[in-house]
Amino acid sequence: MSKNIRNVAIIAHVDHGKTTLIDSILKQIGMFRSNEEIGERIMDSGDLEKERGITILAKPTSIKWNGVKINIIDTPGHADFGGEVERILCMADGVILLTDASEGPMPQTKFVLGKALSQGLKPIVIINKVDKKDSRADVVLDEVFDLFVTLNANEDQLDFPILYASGKNGWCVNDLKDKKENLHPLLNLIIEYVPPPKINSETSFSFLATLLSYDTYVGRCLIGKVESGNAEVNKIVKAINLNQKLVEKGKLTKLFSFEGNKRIPVNEIVAGDIACIAGLTNASVSDTICDNLVSKPIKSSPIDPPTMSITITVNSSPFAGQEGKKVTSNNIRERLLAEAETNVAITFSENESKDAFEIGGRGELQLGVLIETMRREGFELSVSRPKVLFKTEKNIKLEPVEEVVIDVDESFSSTVISSMNNRKSEMIDMKTSSAKTRIIFKSPSRGLIGYQSQFLTETKGTGILNRIFHAYEPFKGEFKEKRNGSLISTETGQAVAYAIFNLQDRGVMYIKPQTKVYTGMVVGEHNKENDLEINVLKGKQLTNVRASGSDKAVTLVPPVKMTLEQMISFIRDDELLEVTPMNLRLRKKYLDSNERKREKKLNE
Repeated sequence: MSKNIRNVAIIAHVDHGKTTLIDSILKQIGMFRSNEEIGERIMDSGDLEKERGITILAKPTSIKWNGVKINIIDTPGHADFGGEVERILCMADGVILLTDASEGPMPQTKFVLGKALSQGLKPIVIINKVDKKDSRADVVLDEVFDLFVTLNANEDQLDFPILYASGKNGWCVNDLKDKKENLHPLLNLIIEYVPPPKINSETSFSFLATLLSYDTYVGRCLIGKVESGNAEVNKIVKAINLNQKLVEKGKLTKLFSFEGNKRIPVNEIVAGDIACIAGLTNASVSDTICDNLVSKPIKSSPIDPPTMSITITVNSSPFAGQEGKKVTSNNIRERLLAEAETNVAITFSENESKDAFEIGGRGELQLGVLIETMRREGFELSVSRPKVLFKTEKNIKLEPVEEVVIDVDESFSSTVISSMNNRKSEMIDMKTSSAKTRIIFKSPSRGLIGYQSQFLTETKGTGILNRIFHAYEPFKGEFKEKRNGSLISTETGQAVAYAIFNLQDRGVMYIKPQTKVYTGMVVGEHNKENDLEINVLKGKQLTNVRASGSDKAVTLVPPVKMTLEQMISFIRDDELLEVTPMNLRLRKKYLDSNERKREKKLNE
């Protein structure tokens, strides 16, 4: 059976077209009825994935081609979700590397390719979006080859096959002069080039759990690869962890195989296939599900550690409990523990009183997605400013350093370089082509917290910044962060247009008229470096005297609207982000101004 199976993962940088390519394959294979309504990016099934246009969770799909079952695993492209990519590579026997014909290899391309090559996977390279006006397929191919050499690829891996494609239009060719019809050349190449899964010679059943999901009807589901033997419904199995300790014993109540973007119930799963099992309540990612005779767990690759953390506490604002249903520390604790169990790239720790929880992750986007998911589930919580996680080795303080790739118009390059230098960044490369400049830095992670919004201002919204964890390096020293102060409300109630109009000269506002505010809430950014307390509830003094020219028309500047990730990176050390299902509010840790003054004196 395993000879008729191919397992391949598709990897690329964010927005290079992985999910769109899989869409085209599923449509051409005939996975859908002629009258079936099909949206874009079929594999992006989550609400957040559809809204943001990015893949967050890795998902398998499968197709039948010339009598062979091809399992394709769609992976996230953003660096923050690299943990998803790292663990699914153990399910694959080959990898499709997708690269944009204009942008070329980007930081995430380098990261995931390095992981794939180190596991000995054979790559197929696809230069995608070759139909774009700014396509430079030949140059990009050279850059890809250089990347393979840099990552110490072996001779077999360097001899990779190349296809040129347009995933959106549904075609790929071996040569750009060939007729552009369909994606059959890719499917044929997968069967010829990717080896069948390696099967353990043992006949006993063993299965490595790689992904975890939940089904309304069958409960907890584990997705992974059957390493040896086979299993039928109602088979008695045990789960053991990497330390050979027994996690639980149980019965496989349901077995699923993948067909297109659906799970199909089956009676038996076989060695080499990617499948989904249900019936176990405690087994988790990286556990081995096996026969009672098996005692040795299947090896799984280690996951890179988190580089950043936030502290989550209960919402303690005056408006707490008005919008959310899950507001207690116990609710929040249970939810975060469940997340840490299913998401191996996240770490969880708590204080002694169990009312403050530190969550470690790869970056603001990953942590932001967790918080956004929780607020949609009805949670209310407070989030602190992100902080980087330091290490100490041989009495030397180490900090996480990231590789930052910045693409900007040539006219903005000097401004960006100056800003990055102020953040203790080191420039390692700079290339200019057709009025665009690509600058590569090695930068401390702590210097990049909150820089994204400033970067967009500096480049007038035209710049692109990509970052990826590089290594832990010796502490680079302190740097002074220049930042304007906050405008803080002194009253509780609804903001008044007249008050906002008179305070506009003081700075940029985050609120509009009729917005509910409370004492200690941050309502704007001050023009100067100090914080300023203001009253946004002060109405116009009413008299019965009327005179021409005494009444000014109230014209308001539109308030600044920030996304959740922007807010997380924008918080100051003495501030919190209040998250509820309906609102995001910035606030001071201490709402009372006298308490803030006392705290400031203690810290001086």
